[in-house]
Amino acid sequence: MILYPAIDLKGGRCVRLSQGDFAQSTVYNEDPADQARQFVAQGFSWIHVVDLDGSVEGRAVNGEAVAAFLKTVPVPVQLGGGIRNMAAVERWLEAGVSRVILGTAAVREPDFVKQAALAYPEQVAVGLDVRDGKVAVQGWLEDSGLSALDVAKRFEDAGVAALVVTDIGRDGMLQGVNPKVFGAVADAVSIPVIAAGGMTTVDDIHALQKRKGKKISGAVLGKSLYAGTIRPNEALAAARVH
Repeated sequence: MILYPAIDLKGGRCVRLSQGDFAQSTVYNEDPADQARQFVAQGFSWIHVVDLDGSVEGRAVNGEAVAAFLKTVPVPVQLGGGIRNMAAVERWLEAGVSRVILGTAAVREPDFVKQAALAYPEQVAVGLDVRDGKVAVQGWLEDSGLSALDVAKRFEDAGVAALVVTDIGRDGMLQGVNPKVFGAVADAVSIPVIAAGGMTTVDDIHALQKRKGKKISGAVLGKSLYAGTIRPNEALAAARVH
């Protein structure tokens, strides 16, 4: 299992939200590039980045912050938030992002997402932000009315690299992971699933690994790392078990 330490960007700073609520943000590092270097030093092989402001506005807002650590971090970076057209996809991939995550576009413009996945194999992921089984869009502010499974199945043969499934209700709450949310999607499609939301202790990594059915390919670690409820070395050791 690949672990993805998370850097969420708001106002150029590294923050964490609770359940996606912009009013409940905590700043953990004024320098996102420094935070990225810390994650690399701890042994992580990928970094997960979200432009929170961009996800609401539909365009890159924290581009300078992303560009700053793309130049200094030697591991691949996956980026989501506000990437809504082919020009934005191309711009970020050319800038050095290894994988872009398309969320709102996957609901509203699935043909564009399929086109991007075809043009850039293994470099386009779909973000499914799930609240009560339904996919939220526009920075989690709007309910699309579509089920996570219906959106996931749209891309079954489109060549997307992964589905990044976020359990909004548990995101940033340190309440433990619910494997059923991710497992339902993983078992329904052949696309690798990366789980996000609820990761609190190393036991949550084991819970994802032990569930029956198709394996969860990765997990995003956010507040658990910043709050110290998961130690990087223990998490990486647990992820190597299976």
